[in-house]
Amino acid sequence: MNEKIRVLLVDDHTLFRSGIRSLLQRNDDFEVVGEAGDGLEGIKRARSLKPDVVLLDLHMPGVSGLEAVKVMAEEIPEVRVLMLTVSEDAQDLMDALRAGATGYLLKNIETDTLIDAIRRAAQGDSVVSQQMTAKLVQGVRTPPKADAAVERERFSPRERDIMLSLAQGDSNKEIARKLDLAESTVKIHVQNIFKKLNMSSRVQVALYAVEHGFGNARAGGERPG
Repeated sequence: MNEKIRVLLVDDHTLFRSGIRSLLQRNDDFEVVGEAGDGLEGIKRARSLKPDVVLLDLHMPGVSGLEAVKVMAEEIPEVRVLMLTVSEDAQDLMDALRAGATGYLLKNIETDTLIDAIRRAAQGDSVVSQQMTAKLVQGVRTPPKADAAVERERFSPRERDIMLSLAQGDSNKEIARKLDLAESTVKIHVQNIFKKLNMSSRVQVALYAVEHGFGNARAGGERPG
């Protein structure tokens, strides 16, 4: 039997934490190992408990979720942090992912979607609420960086397709299905992309793809065969 996914809840609303705890405790896959009501306490508990996944609110009094995720990503990078927030602001999304969050979920998320997102985060996948995916791909409506065209030439057409899919939050299985590839082939391409960029996070690659206009390039570029 697989080990349970250990989850830490960090939110300043006690009632909300209680609801999430009850939800997760009804599922045999999860163990809620602790709770915190603010970012500072969340950092302390993440350091001591070393959970698999932290569900972290963004806007809290005192130390914010954004500040907390920066510390967690730097000090305990093996812990996956999922922002769970009411904010649909595109800049909040980008700031959180740049700070090191594994994903960004809205609090109006369906129960089954939340459960699946936690499982995917524990496996290392980046997860972004569907409502926010378009905002990530748009890159907060900023134009691609000046060297974007040159940067895109570092990658094969297939790698560019995969980077766009990463920016859309797709898992390897979803990318394989979308591009009609074996999942093992997708994994090899993803590892090659990591090496070229000297990155180790799917979210980092997704942000790179957004900032360098990979979605724009796809619109007028090659289609997957």
